[in-house]
Amino acid sequence: MRLAYLQLALSMALVGANVAVAKVLADVLPIAMIAFLRCVLAMAVLWPLARWLDGPVRVPSAVLRNLALQAVFGTAIYNAGLLAGLRLTTALEGGLVLASLPAAVAIGGAVFLRERLPPRQWAAVALAAFGMAAITLARTAGGAGGSPLGNLLVFGGVLGEASYVLLARRIAGRVPVITASLWMQAFSALVLAPFALPDIGAVTVLAAPSIAALLVFHSLTASVLCLLLWYAGLKRVPAGMAGIFTAFLPGTAALVAVTGLGEAFTITHAAGFLLMMGSVAVATWPRRTGAP
Repeated sequence: MRLAYLQLALSMALVGANVAVAKVLADVLPIAMIAFLRCVLAMAVLWPLARWLDGPVRVPSAVLRNLALQAVFGTAIYNAGLLAGLRLTTALEGGLVLASLPAAVAIGGAVFLRERLPPRQWAAVALAAFGMAAITLARTAGGAGGSPLGNLLVFGGVLGEASYVLLARRIAGRVPVITASLWMQAFSALVLAPFALPDIGAVTVLAAPSIAALLVFHSLTASVLCLLLWYAGLKRVPAGMAGIFTAFLPGTAALVAVTGLGEAFTITHAAGFLLMMGSVAVATWPRRTGAP
């Protein structure tokens, strides 16, 4: 289980660390184009890996439908909801809504997958949510008021990402990890193509070696390594507990912003990270024999 915990934590930490890279790419490429090219590059790597390590695999139609839904919820709805919402609401309120992701995953696992969540896991969810709220408060300054519609759109994105986590758990182990990741990227590319291809002329900026290198790094980490780690971890960890590790996504993003972008590190940041790590400790601490 410790290896599975590490795989889930590293997956979400890498996604969070890629936020800074994505911000640089977003200055020169449309958001949909970045995501589309990321999927295409990931497929170029995953295809030979799947043929080499997994061999010919017949993917059941039910699993294909599940992977297609993951692409819709985890790629399209999450990104559309988050980006559209943040155009209307403040970063403070949007970040507080985003902090509800671990709770959304835990509750979804209990309701839809009928996973039993012990009281300490509910406590871990609460710690994670409060930790992310503290980090968000520390990263933002006071400003204009938020927007209820914007907050609702961000929460729609949260529900999309939570649905992705739950769907991934539903098929974990039924298809080899690399093959599942390949199909996920293929479906994501199909979902993104109508939004990305109208801006195809923007790819000329990739003539700059630095931009091309950033895109390759972003693709191989966010769309290959992160997916492989996440699928591998989900083989052993229930969706409710896996949701706790999504706290590493905004947590690592905040850390990169502080260390890489020069934002001030405050005592509120420290409190947020302590709460986040406390959440993981509570969720993963070995239970005594006979304990509930």
